Amino acid sequence: MGSVNLKVSRQSREMRQSDRQEEANRLIDKVIFINRCAKVVKGGRRFSFSALVVVGDGAGRVGMGLGKAKETPDAVKKAVEQAKKNLRRYPIAGHTIPHDVIGASDGGLVILRPAAPGAGIVAGGGVRLVLEVLGVSDVLSKSMGSNNPFAMVHATLDALDKLRSYREVMALRHCEIDTE
Repeated sequence: MGSVNLKVSRQSREMRQSDRQEEANRLIDKVIFINRCAKVVKGGRRFSFSALVVVGDGAGRVGMGLGKAKETPDAVKKAVEQAKKNLRRYPIAGHTIPHDVIGASDGGLVILRPAAPGAGIVAGGGVRLVLEVLGVSDVLSKSMGSNNPFAMVHATLDALDKLRSYREVMALRHCEIDTE
């Protein structure tokens, strides 16, 4: 009987690993910003890199990661791994967001509004990339204040955190939802 349980646990572990690999293959990652930092030492300059990356599945999940390393590919790889750990689900309504929302972080402010089908993503820089990997295709946005990529991405994720689906709002209002 013990060997049967061992076989089942080994099979379930292998299935979980294959599920993780399959999920990793479906994820989309976009590099938003790469920063090069120089440290002056006795022999010259030493460079290090930091990379800001967003990862999403195109179906309502997105995560952001920051990686630092001596080489650019290593920084991007670290950022992607961190972003995968930070994946969160956000409500989307078809190809747009459910309602207007404002997000702020540091000196940046981002306003997101739902758009009509076919409008596209009217956003720039980091905001556009976050919305693309989220799976939203019709959104209007305005960014104000700082145009720092880190601030813009954090403000966009703050705005997405404030989104509520129709069902969540109706549950908060103690209303019954029509299922027709």
